[in-house]
Amino acid sequence: MNAPLKLNDPLVIDGQVYNSRLMVGTGKYADMEQTRDAIEASGAEIVTFAVRRTNLGQQDGEPNLLEVISPEKYTLLPNTAGCYTAEDAVRTCRLARELLDGHNLVKLEVLGDQKTLYPNVTETLAAAETLIADGFKVMVYTSDDPLVAKRLEEMGCVAVMPLGAPIGSGLGLRNPYNIRLILENANVPIIVDAGVGAPSDATEAMELGCEGVLMNTAIAHAQNPVLMAEAMRDAIAAGRKGFLAGRMPRKAYASASSPIDGTFF
Repeated sequence: MNAPLKLNDPLVIDGQVYNSRLMVGTGKYADMEQTRDAIEASGAEIVTFAVRRTNLGQQDGEPNLLEVISPEKYTLLPNTAGCYTAEDAVRTCRLARELLDGHNLVKLEVLGDQKTLYPNVTETLAAAETLIADGFKVMVYTSDDPLVAKRLEEMGCVAVMPLGAPIGSGLGLRNPYNIRLILENANVPIIVDAGVGAPSDATEAMELGCEGVLMNTAIAHAQNPVLMAEAMRDAIAAGRKGFLAGRMPRKAYASASSPIDGTFF
């Protein structure tokens, strides 16, 4: 018997339930108004921002992101973008907790170099260990290495976020096979982070069985960011439904839609 389609299929991260599986960033938009409109159109409930590049009220007279993404409406996900060492990433997360009155959910990313923005796995592991011991709930950006992903889960990260392609590249999922291997062994949400360029990329990630997708550039750099945000929202929903429904098997040869058995002439 086929498994029933889960019509009520929320995302759960660290015990918190979310109806949307699309997570979005706040960078690269034309202005705060466009940021707000695109986020609303996306239907996202988790919104990430770079602590080092964002005014949360610490800079008087400058636009405050919290006026656009209210903590009462969205789950804020401060991230450590721009950090290249574990020490810097830990310091940034502690600053975010101070600015956000004890907020412990963070997105950890420790980069290896400025050209590729690939994660520095060694520094990421070190930062994750320190942050988890310090009471943070860590969603972690990492490579698509299945062994590293499993290690981060075992350390206590609440979600593991392998890249689909380099940050901001828009290349889509370059190695779906590794993502599939990560999914086979995961007991925490696996969320594709980085590399999505089109709605079809987001759908592919969801059809693989990922719990969600995080993106920024694909929306912010679209010719019409608000419309692209809507498209990504729909693509995520369609991909999840496709995964739950279960696709037909791939075959090497044709199979008639109307079988010839039992025909009259």
